This record gives sequence, C-alpha cells and structure tokens, in this order.
Amino acid sequence: MASESGSASGFAAGLASQNGAQARADASRPYYAPVGNEESVFKAAYRQGLSIVLKGPTGCGKTRFVEAMAHDLGRPLITVACHDDLTTADLVGRYLLRGDETVWVDGPLTRAVREGAICYLDEVVEARQDTTVVLHPLADYRRQLPIERLGVTLDAAPGFGLVVSYNPGYQSVLKDLKDSTRQRMVAIEFGFPAADLEESIVAHEAGVDTATAAALVRFGQAIRRLETGGLREVASTRVLIAAGLLTAEGLSLGEAARAAVAGPLTDDASVSRGLVEMIDVYLDQQARPGD
Repeated sequence: MASESGSASGFAAGLASQNGAQARADASRPYYAPVGNEESVFKAAYRQGLSIVLKGPTGCGKTRFVEAMAHDLGRPLITVACHDDLTTADLVGRYLLRGDETVWVDGPLTRAVREGAICYLDEVVEARQDTTVVLHPLADYRRQLPIERLGVTLDAAPGFGLVVSYNPGYQSVLKDLKDSTRQRMVAIEFGFPAADLEESIVAHEAGVDTATAAALVRFGQAIRRLETGGLREVASTRVLIAAGLLTAEGLSLGEAARAAVAGPLTDDASVSRGLVEMIDVYLDQQARPGD
C-alpha cells in the first residue's frame, strides 16, 4: 500500500516547453560539472528502478551531483545525513505525543517512498548496520518498505529513488557497507576532477579569476600527492572553493589557504607545519586579488 504521487509528466512537459522556459529551468539547475559518464549511468539506473551507491572522497561533489540529478529528473530530493545514533525509527517514523493524542509521524525515508521522491542517505556507513537493513526490500526488485509499527508494507510510489553514499578511503573495516546491501545497488565511483576541470569548478563556485583558481588547484593536488599518515583526508574541491571564497573577500591566497585548507585538514602540529610550508611555496608569492 502506498499513497499516489505526482508523476514525472510535468517535468517531461517542461522539457518540451518553449526555449525561454527551458533557459529558466537550466538556470535553476544546481551547478555540477560531469567528470565522466556518471550522469548517464545515474539516469539509466533511476529509470530502471535500481538503487545507487556513490563512492568517493569527501568534498568531491557527490551531494551536488545528486541535487543536479534530482533537478534533471524532476523529482523532489530528501537528504539524510547519517550518523552513529541514526535508528530505524529515525528513517521510517515513530509515534509521537501531540497534545492528548499519540500520532504516527513519517520519517524521511517513508516520506520519500510515499511521495515518489529521491531519498539520499549521505555517508550511509555511519549509520548502524541494523538500521541500514531496512533498505534491503526497497533496494531490490520489491521496492517495498515494511513498517512494523503500523503493520503495513508500502509500495514505493512512481518516481521513488534510493541513493546512498560513502567514502571507502575514510571508513574503517568496522564501518563498511554490508555485502548484502552493496549488491542490491549500482555503484558510481567518484574522484577529484582533472586539473583543468577542477580549476573551472573553483573559479565558478568561488567567483575568482582563473589564475587564482589554478593556484589553489595546484596546491590541492600537491597535498593529494603527499605520503603522510597525519592526514586522514586530503584537500577536497570543497576546501579549495572555500579558500577561493575567502580570497574573493580580499584575503591573500596564503591567508585563505591557512584558514580554509590547512586548518580543517589536521590538528597534528607537525603536519600543520608541513602544510604551512607548502602554502609558503605554492601560494604566498601570489598577490591579493586586485593588487
């Protein structure tokens, strides 16, 4: 049993609308620059009712990618940031007291199933494995969500999609996606974009010139080449954009990189000193914007 949701026909009609309307729709699309064939794989999997797992490092664009795909497919997007304390009830729903009554309140996963939305579980392996098991009947051919507390099983409404993400390079073996979950999904691998593409992304998102974006990307790539155990994560496109935004406010590249890149990446004093030395080499010779 599942409530009916609006079909995607409105979006299809939008695709066939006049050029002016299409231009306005394109303008509202979340900015995402494709690296490979990830967009076509995602849309093919979605059209076939297949669930999707996105694998890749922090800050490489997985969330923005899902936002862009939801826009292209004309579906609402419900995002859940997973964490250690996430329970099945947090996803599915629970009874709550409202005044003198006890009422059932749907969780985000149930809302997506009823409404035909795309449900995106970000960093899914952070949730307990007994919580993620609830995804199994949704992720395979059944496309169903059992709600034991209500004694019902919901069929996913047309348009529903399940997308999860995680960073396999960060999580330990104790925090991994169960094989029984993984094999129900189509996998899309993400990495950091090539230098020229990453430069255009940083320039667009931070509103900086190409020289500034290129300098930040060179610095980010140098960090990614480091072989040190003191960094749990390398410089992501996200932190490079943050540094670019600070330079747009008048900070020098060195000042921006210390605040937005070196500071967030590590608390280890020796590693931090190494990053600052790299900033001196790669960025401190750059002038402030407008100089």
